[in-house]
Amino acid sequence: MANNPIRFGILGCADIARKVSRAIILAPNSTLYAIGSRSIEKAKRYAAENGFPDSVKLYGSYEAVLDDTCVDAVYVPLPTSLHVQWAVLAAEKKKHVLLEKPTALNVSDLDLILEACESNGVQFMDGTMWMHHPRTQKMREFLSDSARFGKLKSMHSTFTFAAGPEFLENDIRVKPDLDSLGALGDAGWYCIRSILWAADYELPKMVTAIRDPVLNKSGVILSAGSSLLWEDGKLATFHCSFLSNLAFDLSVHGTKGTLHLHDFVIPFEEKTASFSFASETGFKELVTGWDQLPSEHIVTTDLPQEALMVKEFARLVGSIKESGSKPDKKWPTISRKTQLVLDSVKASIDKGFEPINIAS
Repeated sequence: MANNPIRFGILGCADIARKVSRAIILAPNSTLYAIGSRSIEKAKRYAAENGFPDSVKLYGSYEAVLDDTCVDAVYVPLPTSLHVQWAVLAAEKKKHVLLEKPTALNVSDLDLILEACESNGVQFMDGTMWMHHPRTQKMREFLSDSARFGKLKSMHSTFTFAAGPEFLENDIRVKPDLDSLGALGDAGWYCIRSILWAADYELPKMVTAIRDPVLNKSGVILSAGSSLLWEDGKLATFHCSFLSNLAFDLSVHGTKGTLHLHDFVIPFEEKTASFSFASETGFKELVTGWDQLPSEHIVTTDLPQEALMVKEFARLVGSIKESGSKPDKKWPTISRKTQLVLDSVKASIDKGFEPINIAS
């Protein structure tokens, strides 16, 4: 562990917090310092069920975590409708903010969070874990190789999983008062982020939602998709759903090359991840097969991607805390662009699938 590990507090006992609390423990420059829940009994039960060290402080409110002067940073896995309230308060209490996705119900709410973080000099990052896997950087190298990949032309992304009856009836992500964006916010966030990542974060000029999304009886999105169009003719599509079998597909197409992977959100294996890349492929004579087969690339890591996310976040926080550095603006900028596209897809759905022009 680092000499001065970043001390994390967690607001809430959501399932995803189990994964990130493990990541905080695994990361070499962070430590799990405090857990806050709406009752001390729930906090104690959560800590016992997850085998947290006895040193972890347990609080019966979120405020108590934020009032603990020893807490450097907070991870916020609360329902999206509560993000503005608690992320803003955390920033005002000078706590650095690692916020679950989707970051907000709309970009106006996210702007309130980002403004609070900036004015209080604290680091912001969202919880999109796959961004921190070394595979992601390796894939960027292939996409940046103009001799092999050429010019980017199209991107296609899918994130689906088949939720059971209990999820579809009772999960936070299908409740209009808690996470009204539904599958678009939960799974669509990843699809949009992967497309923006492939486009080197250039925003599209227009998005158009695909007709006939599936909604539940409360009007929350269970399945949806969209097309995206750029000024130079690049295009992308994505599909997200709680109603189809598990899939995390991403394909990126250039004039000379194509990149494919089938587990971009969560790798099939925790410490290895792969992708395929084809360059200047064609057909064999009589079209009996491929000329130049795609190459398979395997990337290994000693830490799971969520621990690498925590490690990077803690590194940035440590630099601010120990060296007086300014918060890194890269991560809030990427989050805002993702939220902006998500908002535009939702607006297209609400307006009868009209094309929506995006203005930053």
